[in-house]
Amino acid sequence: MSSKNENIDELFTSLQGSFDIAEPSEGHRERFLEKLNQSKGVVSLNPRKRNWWKPLSIAASIALLVTLGIGYFGYETTIEQQVAEISPEASQTHFYFANLIEEQVRELEEQSSPETRSIIDDALIQLQKLEENYKQLERDLLDGGDSKLILSAMITNFQTRIALLEEVMTQINTIKNVKSYNDENYTI
Repeated sequence: MSSKNENIDELFTSLQGSFDIAEPSEGHRERFLEKLNQSKGVVSLNPRKRNWWKPLSIAASIALLVTLGIGYFGYETTIEQQVAEISPEASQTHFYFANLIEEQVRELEEQSSPETRSIIDDALIQLQKLEENYKQLERDLLDGGDSKLILSAMITNFQTRIALLEEVMTQINTIKNVKSYNDENYTI
């Protein structure tokens, strides 16, 4: 015999006489079935123990995620806000020029016709490129470049956009005038 079997035999020998071999009291089975029926098949092994920690841990997890989300998304400043902190004048200039450009683009879109659509599309592409250059200038300003030079380039960028829009509007008016003149000459 192995030593494990000898240990088990010794354990049973030492515990002999201490095993509970008595029959349960009379009516035990009926009381057990009655409790089982009352709980509709759900038997709680320890009815006094409450699992209050599970809902609490879920609530704590949600609170942690909300806090992290607010911390990550709530305190992130945009490039425009950072530029405004460095140079409030640049922010005001940006607001003024951006509104002016937006108004001119709306005017340009209103003048759209089959004859002018390609000119307008080209202008919008050029405006997008200038906007990307402006964004790069903002990043350069935030990275600590020469602020006077960069602010001057930012203003020049806006002025270039406005000049482009004015030039396109002049071309559209010229196209409309030529079309109107041609239409008058061809009428009977």
